[in-house]
Amino acid sequence: MSSPTPVLPLLGRGLAAGGAAGLAAGLFSLLLAEPLMDRAIRAEEKRTAAEEHAHGAGQSMQHHEELFTRSTQHLGLVVASVVAGLAIGVLFAVAYALVHRRAPQTSPWPRALTFAAAAFVAVSLLPGLRYPANPPGVGDSGTVGDRQAMWLASVAIGVLGMFLAWQVYVRLAAKSLPVRQIAVALTTVAVLALLFTLPDNPDPVPVDAVLLWNFRMLSLASHVLLWAVFAAVFGGLGLRAAAKSASAEGSYARKSPNTVSVEPTA
Repeated sequence: MSSPTPVLPLLGRGLAAGGAAGLAAGLFSLLLAEPLMDRAIRAEEKRTAAEEHAHGAGQSMQHHEELFTRSTQHLGLVVASVVAGLAIGVLFAVAYALVHRRAPQTSPWPRALTFAAAAFVAVSLLPGLRYPANPPGVGDSGTVGDRQAMWLASVAIGVLGMFLAWQVYVRLAAKSLPVRQIAVALTTVAVLALLFTLPDNPDPVPVDAVLLWNFRMLSLASHVLLWAVFAAVFGGLGLRAAAKSASAEGSYARKSPNTVSVEPTA
């Protein structure tokens, strides 16, 4: 049985995995999602200009210069993705350490994959089903605070829901595997139903349906990529650490034999 892993190595592992995952997701969004975002921004600008012209406000309203150019925003997207990945890595490592302390015998690779899959469902999938991603420029600036509060509430429900599902799985350890899996599935459905009791998005989404669908699918794909890369790097580093630990223990055992050889007498 392996001994509990110290927290500091797990934090380093989480930062490495988070940085790599954030960079991968940021580059994915930059290359595939950003062109759709640019199209959505141009469509929003045309719609706003048409509304101003229809209300006779074309002369009174002035176009404001962008605080940041699109090139700067593209770079900021990648940087923000990396920073978000690092933050996720720290939180993931702390939560992983708490779970690992309860059952240190589990291999780091399947545990990393399982834990990352649960995190994806809790933080990305369930909140995204309730509040799908919208392109930039969509939504009233006056409702930003409300929309952020609703999103954070959905993430909190998702995280607590996955924790509840894990507790259900652990506490039904004496039951058969199908019973435990069905109980977890029912718990997840209940969490999803609770998510849909949250208020609807207060703003309309005046974007072409095909463009909106493609953007949301790419947004979901970027989350899948983020957690997949994170799990692979975190789990791979865990396997490497476990192999080094086993090698060190084997070397120590060879240097400290517990048997005494006896020379045969004539």
